[in-house]
Amino acid sequence: MDKKFKQSFLLITYAILLFVAVNKVSSIFAFLKNLVGLLSPLVVGLIIAFMLNVPMRGFERLLEKLALKINKNRVPSKTAITCISFLLTLLCVALVIALVVTMMIPGLVSSLENLYAQTMEKWPEWSKILNDYGFKTDSITDWLESLGENGLLSSLQINAGSVISSAATFAMDAVSGITSFIISVIIAGYALLSKRQLANQANRLMSAYLKKSTAERLRSTGQLISDTYSKFLSGQCVEACILGILIFTVFMILGIPYAGLTAVLAAVFAFVPYVGSFVACFIGAFFVLLVDPSKVLLCIIVYIVVQFIENQFIYPHVVGTSVGLGAFWTLVAVVLGGQIMGVMGMIFFIPLFSVFVNLLRRHAVKTVKLKERAKVKLRQATEPHDE
Repeated sequence: MDKKFKQSFLLITYAILLFVAVNKVSSIFAFLKNLVGLLSPLVVGLIIAFMLNVPMRGFERLLEKLALKINKNRVPSKTAITCISFLLTLLCVALVIALVVTMMIPGLVSSLENLYAQTMEKWPEWSKILNDYGFKTDSITDWLESLGENGLLSSLQINAGSVISSAATFAMDAVSGITSFIISVIIAGYALLSKRQLANQANRLMSAYLKKSTAERLRSTGQLISDTYSKFLSGQCVEACILGILIFTVFMILGIPYAGLTAVLAAVFAFVPYVGSFVACFIGAFFVLLVDPSKVLLCIIVYIVVQFIENQFIYPHVVGTSVGLGAFWTLVAVVLGGQIMGVMGMIFFIPLFSVFVNLLRRHAVKTVKLKERAKVKLRQATEPHDE
């Protein structure tokens, strides 16, 4: 009787919750949106910590080996090694950001200045040609003149109110975004420095509230996800460095301008598989067009050739092999990730697809073994016994 009452109570509760959910869909979505907004710094911080843990683990292993070589009898504590590895990881990230900024910003500013100067110099000639073919260019001419110092000042004076309002809104959004990012970085730092304690707490919770088989399955799946993503991020960094070095070397040999800038762009955009590098090619070709138009075609051809070689012979082996996927399945994962989640899907769908394939492989192996055991038992049961 108690069992029937329990089943009825659960069924009635489920029906009530379903009725409320159907009639309050907008309120539920608003609540979930607010909840995601509140938890976004935590989620972003954990993602940052997960990504930074890859180089941090490498530094930890390196420091442990060095400590053992220096003095086997006196090894530093794991806490000290973790702190030093965390500082070295932050230093490497700061150096990479500084390298990217110093390579990109000056080249971008000078290119925009050259573009504006050449456009203002050539525009009367281009405007005359366009007018001869029946195209109206008065609005474009007025816009270009407004970009000058006097035109810009007068425009600011006329639209001072809207400019101040837009600037204030932008400043508030920027402050909010920067604050959330700082909070996420702080959360990531605390998570990295206390990762062993967090892992022990998670293990104790699973042991206390879950069955032993379920806890072991979760630990195995979590370890598989961690190892797969670590290998993927490591392979992706190696692939980005290889592509950047190839682009820089070939561009320098052939005397193509902006070799360093294009190489840095290629390395940064290489984290978007199969697509990001072509975006870097377009930007690099645009910069070359501003400096030396005669070498634009050479720039595009060289970049495409290097990209083709890298995609066919380096990327599938470096990244695909690192996560246990072949070249074909790596490409399938990129296409599916791009269709489902866009750019972020293209970046993270490869290790996710690898995790799915590994879990499916484990389940298939387990199922085959169970079927073989069942066949053996059936054969033993049907075979005649000697009397």
